[in-house]
Amino acid sequence: MRGSLFWRIFLLNAAVLVIATVALLLGPVTVSTPVVIREALILGVGLAAMLAANAALLRIGLGPLARLTRTMATTDLLRPGNRLPATGHGRQVRDLITTFNTMLDRLEAERATSAARALSAQEGERHRIAQELHDEIGQTLTAVLLELKRVADHAPSPVREEIRQVQETTRNSLDEIRRIARRLRPGVLEELGLTSALRALVTEFTASGLAVRGRFGTDLPELSREVELVLYRVAQESLTNTARHARAGHVDLSLHRHGQGVELRIRDDGRGLGRAPEGAGIRGMRERALLIGADLAVGPHSGTGTEVRLRVPDPAGKRD
Repeated sequence: MRGSLFWRIFLLNAAVLVIATVALLLGPVTVSTPVVIREALILGVGLAAMLAANAALLRIGLGPLARLTRTMATTDLLRPGNRLPATGHGRQVRDLITTFNTMLDRLEAERATSAARALSAQEGERHRIAQELHDEIGQTLTAVLLELKRVADHAPSPVREEIRQVQETTRNSLDEIRRIARRLRPGVLEELGLTSALRALVTEFTASGLAVRGRFGTDLPELSREVELVLYRVAQESLTNTARHARAGHVDLSLHRHGQGVELRIRDDGRGLGRAPEGAGIRGMRERALLIGADLAVGPHSGTGTEVRLRVPDPAGKRD
């Protein structure tokens, strides 16, 4: 095939050999027996020149393939948009790069679609479990508390104190179940909006011992329900990771307008990420960010600690 990689490499090597042969035929170089040092030096210089020319020509011809190899080794579908320009010496090389870029487009679109289905199913399952916890287990424990109160009112004094302790344990369990249900299905997000939901999240983590300060802009654009849910889940996952792993004392959470969109930032003063690989939590945040066309950055900030930054350029949540 004309212009194929095979013929290009073959012709490059053939050109170098033809030039070397012509130089030997027309040049003043002769080879005697035995070979003298001057002739050996001339032949050695000629051989080195041929090898250098061949290497340079091959590097130019195969350069696009080397760039393609590096891109293939570093491609991450959770960080889309990395494409190679379809340039190179030869139609076959350009076609290969174009095909690779097309394949990345298809894989990123398929991953976004499958991630959207998976996350939608996950949210639906969270909603169902939260509803069952609230309606079934919550009501059952409430009935148990009422029955314990009735029994305590008629029990003798020594037994009454023990029943009071059981009541307290049951009440704590009911509060914990309600807290889990709220985290599974943030009702305040649906009822009062994103800012109120984030304030409730700040209060919840502050009550658990982590000093969280929230700052929220007053000029936020109108956000779709999908964007609000992604922002809330990213904030929730970031605070959970900080509370569990960062050994931080203070966290700053802010939500402000950024251009036509919004920006969410979570900064802590913990020990930072170090060289630890990204876990399921961060990868889950990246998948959520892709659903709304947002840009997620996770890394160190000035001083110690970690910063999570989510920028949403399209407040309506429209994906490409």
